Order: sequence, then C-alpha cells, then structure tokens
Amino acid sequence: MAKAVKAVKAVSGKRRNKGNGSTDPYHAQLWIVGDAIGEACWLKGHASGIRRKAPLEGKIRVDLSLTELLQLRWLAHLGFQHMMPNYRGFEIHRFSGEEDAREGAKAVGKIESVIPAKDRPFADLSVQFKNRQKLIGDWWQAAPDRLTA
Repeated sequence: MAKAVKAVKAVSGKRRNKGNGSTDPYHAQLWIVGDAIGEACWLKGHASGIRRKAPLEGKIRVDLSLTELLQLRWLAHLGFQHMMPNYRGFEIHRFSGEEDAREGAKAVGKIESVIPAKDRPFADLSVQFKNRQKLIGDWWQAAPDRLTA
C-alpha cells in the first residue's frame, strides 16, 4: 500500500503530455493504489471473519442442523431425567420411527466426534456408532410392523 501511494506521489510531481492513444499516467497509478487498498481491505476483513468463526481458546465448535439440535435436546433432557435420584419415568419421548432414530444417532455421533481423543470415555467412535445402529436395526428391522409407542 505504501509503495502504491509513493508511486502516485512520484507521478503527481511531474508534468506529462499524453500522446495519442496513451493512458493517463495518473490513472495507471490510481489503479495500482485502488488494487492495493482493495487487497488490504479484503485481507483485514478475511482475517476478522476467520477470528469470528474460530472457537475461543479451550472451546470446541460444532455445526448442527436444526433436526440434529432438536434430537440432541430430547436426548439430553432424557439423560438428565435419568440422572435425577427421584426420576420415575413419567414423561416419555420416543423416536417416531427408524429414520428419526438414525438422525438422533447421527447427532450424538457428531458430538462424540469432536471430543478430543484423550478425553473420550470410550476408545473407538466406530464401536459406539455400530452399537447404536444395531439397536436401531434390532428394533425396526426385526419387526417392521412393530409400533413405536
């Protein structure tokens, strides 16, 4: 940027006669300045955007769809209830079908996959995935006409 401004100043101090068909030397230097300004603005904005999207130090960011978020909300609520010493199981939420269960398993898998390996309570993500898929398959594919209630 400073180099471009210096070039404009150098041109502005001289008188030049334009020949036929030649480009005004001021325009050429102003194009260079405009390009330098544009690049500086883009770099500043891009860096700012990267910082804004990056998680804070010690935090993990996860991208979830609305469906995944709703699935996790129910699963978290159910897990919370079961952790309470006085839980009696009055409120029931069930998956509406096999696809609903698979979406829930996918959402849980997404959360598990961002847990750093050293902090996971389990060694292999694929084992967790296969166990959930087996639960789903055992329920819906063993008896396709079975009601979900």
